[in-house]
Amino acid sequence: MSTRTHEHDSKDPKFLDIFLFPMLFVSLMWIVHFAQIALNTKWGYYGGVYPRTWIGLKGILFAPLIHSDIQHLISNSVPMLMLGAIIFYFYQRVALRSFALIYFLSGFVVWAMARPVFHIGASGVVYGLVAFVFWNGIFRRSYRSIILALITIVLYSGYFEGILPNQKGISWESHLYGALVGIFAAYYHKEELELEEEEEASYAPFANELPRENRPYYFKPDTFDKTYKERFIEQQERQERLRQEARLRQAERLRNQSGQSGWTSSSTIDLE
Repeated sequence: MSTRTHEHDSKDPKFLDIFLFPMLFVSLMWIVHFAQIALNTKWGYYGGVYPRTWIGLKGILFAPLIHSDIQHLISNSVPMLMLGAIIFYFYQRVALRSFALIYFLSGFVVWAMARPVFHIGASGVVYGLVAFVFWNGIFRRSYRSIILALITIVLYSGYFEGILPNQKGISWESHLYGALVGIFAAYYHKEELELEEEEEASYAPFANELPRENRPYYFKPDTFDKTYKERFIEQQERQERLRQEARLRQAERLRNQSGQSGWTSSSTIDLE
C-alpha cells in the first residue's frame, strides 16, 4: 500500500480552514440576492436551470446562487454553513472535490431530466451534502462517519419530504437528484480514508484477525445453510459410512491375524 502525505493531516484544521469555503459560498448567495433586490429584477429567468434547452445550461453554474425570497435564502444558508463545516472538517481530503461534484452534477441531472420550468436555489446542493454525510457512514463504516450519519438523520430527517413529487413551487427534482448525486459522491470517494480513519482501521479490534479459513468455529460455517431434516439425514449417512469403515477395518485385521498364524482357508498340512 502506498503512503499518502498531506500537510494538513498532521494537525487539526483551524477555524478559518473549516468555515472559509462555506462562508464564502453563502456570502456569494446573499450578495446575489441583494443585487436582485437593488436592481429590482428576477434573475431566475436568466440564470435558472431550464431543462433540455441551451439557454438553461448556464443554470448549472448560476442557479444555486439564485433564490426567490429571503425565506428561501435563509433556509438554504444555515444548512449550507453547517454541512459545509462538517465535510471540510471531517472529510478534508475529499471535501472540495465532493462539493464540486455535487454542485455541477446535480445541476446537470436536473437540466437533463427535470420538468420544463426554471429551477433555482441551493437546496439541491444541500440535499447532496446531507446524502453525502449520511452515506459516508454506510460506505466507510468508521466510528465517526457512523456518528455523523446518525446526527444527520436527527437534524435533517424532515428533508425526506422534500423529494416527494408534485409539490407546487418546489423543485423536488433538485432535491431528489441532488441526494442521488450525494450518494454517488460518497461511494466514489469511500476509499480515500482520512488520517483518523486510517489509524482507526489499523487499531481496530478485528484488523489483525486470522483469515476466515483458519479461524476456530463453535459451529461449522454451513450450520445454518441446511434444514434439521437435511442435517439429520446427513448425520445418518455419516454414521453408516463410519460403521462400514469399521467393519472393513475389522475384516482386514482378521485377515492379517490369520495370515500371521499360518492358518488360512487355503492352507494345507504336509503329513510326510
